[in-house]
Amino acid sequence: MEERIYTVTIEPCEEGGYWAYVPALPGCVTQGETLSEVVRMAEEAIKGFIKLLAHQGKPIPVEKPSERPLSFGIKVAMPAKA
Repeated sequence: MEERIYTVTIEPCEEGGYWAYVPALPGCVTQGETLSEVVRMAEEAIKGFIKLLAHQGKPIPVEKPSERPLSFGIKVAMPAKA
C-alpha cells in the first residue's frame, strides 16, 4: 500500500481551541479543543477526504516535498527593561 505525507497547518481559534487545514487538499479542514485532539482530527479528516476523492473517481493530490515547510513557534521570556 502506498503511503503519502501531507502537511497540516494548525492555528489557534479566537474562541479557543485550534483549527487545522491541509494546503495540498483544498477544503480539508477540521478543529479540536486541544492540540492532540486537532492532530487526531486532522488525520481522520485527511483519511476521509482521500476516501471521498477516490470514491468519486477524482485524482488524489500528491504533495511535492518542497511544499512541506516546517514552521513552529518558540516561546521565550523577554528580558526586563534596564
